[in-house]
Amino acid sequence: MKTKKLPIVIADPWLEPVSWAVNERYDRFRSRIEHITTYYGSLTAFATADHLFGLNYDKLRKGWWYREWAPAASALFLFGDFNQWNRYEHPLVNNGKGIWEIFLDDKTYKNSFKHESLLKVIVRSSIGEIERIPVCIKRVVQDEQTKDFSGQLWNPENPYTFKHSQPHLQRLEPLLIYESHIGMAQEEPGVGSYKAFQLQILPKVVEAGYNAIQLMAVAEHPYYGSFGYHVSNFFAPSSRFGTPDELKELVDEAHKLGLLVIMDIVHSHTVKNTREGLNLFDGTDFQYTHAGSRGDHPQWDSKLFNYGKDEVLQLLLSNVRYWLEDFRFDGFRFDGVTSMLYFHHGNGVTFDSPEKYFSEGVEYDAVTYLQLANTLIHQINPKAISIAEEVSGMPGLCKAVEDGGLGFDYRLGMGLPDFWIKILKERADEDWNMNELFHTMTNRLFDVNTIAYAESHDQALVGDKTLAFRLMDKEMYDFMSKETESVVIDRGIALHKMIRLFTISLGGEGWLNFMGNEFGHPEWIDFPRAGNDWSYQHARRQWSLVEKKFLKYHWLADFDRAMIALMKKSHIMLSLPPWLLWVDEVNKTIVYERNNFIFVFNWHASFALPDYEIPLRETGDYSVVLTTDDPAFGGLGRFDDSRPYPSYLNADGQPAMKIYNVNRSAHILKRIEDQ
Repeated sequence: MKTKKLPIVIADPWLEPVSWAVNERYDRFRSRIEHITTYYGSLTAFATADHLFGLNYDKLRKGWWYREWAPAASALFLFGDFNQWNRYEHPLVNNGKGIWEIFLDDKTYKNSFKHESLLKVIVRSSIGEIERIPVCIKRVVQDEQTKDFSGQLWNPENPYTFKHSQPHLQRLEPLLIYESHIGMAQEEPGVGSYKAFQLQILPKVVEAGYNAIQLMAVAEHPYYGSFGYHVSNFFAPSSRFGTPDELKELVDEAHKLGLLVIMDIVHSHTVKNTREGLNLFDGTDFQYTHAGSRGDHPQWDSKLFNYGKDEVLQLLLSNVRYWLEDFRFDGFRFDGVTSMLYFHHGNGVTFDSPEKYFSEGVEYDAVTYLQLANTLIHQINPKAISIAEEVSGMPGLCKAVEDGGLGFDYRLGMGLPDFWIKILKERADEDWNMNELFHTMTNRLFDVNTIAYAESHDQALVGDKTLAFRLMDKEMYDFMSKETESVVIDRGIALHKMIRLFTISLGGEGWLNFMGNEFGHPEWIDFPRAGNDWSYQHARRQWSLVEKKFLKYHWLADFDRAMIALMKKSHIMLSLPPWLLWVDEVNKTIVYERNNFIFVFNWHASFALPDYEIPLRETGDYSVVLTTDDPAFGGLGRFDDSRPYPSYLNADGQPAMKIYNVNRSAHILKRIEDQ
């Protein structure tokens, strides 16, 4: 009997040899869903582990339950300020199924076990007796003196209530993400807060024209310098930045302003720590993670989840549901998806055959988890957004699960910033290849939603360089005043604008910018550590540089605002693929059309060419809608954007136009009758 082909195979003949594997992938998902439905009722009911485990109030019995899954432990004891930190006064009872529990009734504990009570749990197991943080705890705080972490009961008398509905993208509106880190969003040295971000940064994002923010480092992590990627407590918003209610208020205010709020979620690994994290919780190395070396991530110094276990799936899926429902996040950017999908984590592998995506080194359980997560996300909120940080090119990544895919809405175009780094590091300007530039930006499937970006947050960290820093480096410290001249700064400002415009107009259906990069932030991120005497000097953003109009930074910010505004109203990013009109390697010029807009890029260092003929697809009078050469954006004002540009039929009888093709500049024109 011939097996029915799933839609992703029908659409891509390259997958024909592994059609059976695509079917098996979908069958594994269906089998897991059937199992979950049989034993738990539904996927959404399954994703409620935090309603059973951790601290939960029982309204009927009037008191608090604390439960923990620790099948290999021999004893658990709850202790905290409610019992004067008496270690063994409150033992938990094993219900016989590996679940330990204790009930604290209001009659006895109402005045001692209350809002903001501090607590821990002692877990006695084969590796000894260790003080731990409850796995599903929803707030964790750090003692300023001892630096020790404790769980905290969060039960305010007047919890925050949401006031505003969640926005959603309008038809043909591209997703424009302003990626942010709460702790380093402020200008003053120190750790920023949810409240400060709400009051100071959200208005900047709105003014810049973005329609979404992406928050990094939300879940609690013991080491601040991990950038939030070594998560210890998956249900606890980081207390470094404030309270859970303050995070809710931030999200609510963003919604009021029309901004989507996307959370950077890290389910690809977990911190090794035993006092704060999940590692060795019940004394075994296979409770939540894989046993032995399979459970270790060699590059990240962290532990890897065993996605094949019901309890792990339930924990992670409950975490997805929790952030969507309790905090009203509008979706997630899943970190480290490539690492999740393969036992080899994508390291050193060339994905040149379909077998490498479906059989060779593939972590099937992780694939199923991601299918389940995306299914759950869209069951809870059909308009929610899921984004995969995935570099291998996994087929079906952004296709519906029932079509054989994984169910993501977008993938990150991770090759784009890598490309810009490479050519800026390795090639002189005159060696840039125009066909290569265009091909790199457009070498993707246009039916797979891609988030384009020209530089990543990783480039902003010490040890790497942002576009601005790579282009201008130390010159930024001495020559960013408008009263000083520098050919290095002139080149840097010109290419910064061009690279971003080229990438956003060709590279994806969405756009990502890390905060500060839009105005060429001059310094890297360096979190406080021993090597810098625990300084916060470089763990901040210098917004005042843009506000000082005698400096050149505002030119870049003003251009970014104009670029974003054009992309929002023009539908360029969601239109049909671009039409390449002209490539001139000698004069380093590329001309293309997209959604009836004509883009002209002259990357040459010095060739400014009068009466330069460019081909068109339609005749008519054209006007300029944006030019990087505008003096308002730090340009030289050589390209006249005040007059129409008429077309004509050239010697070959083809529509054409003549322009002053000025060097290191880009211009966008559109037919006047189409405006």
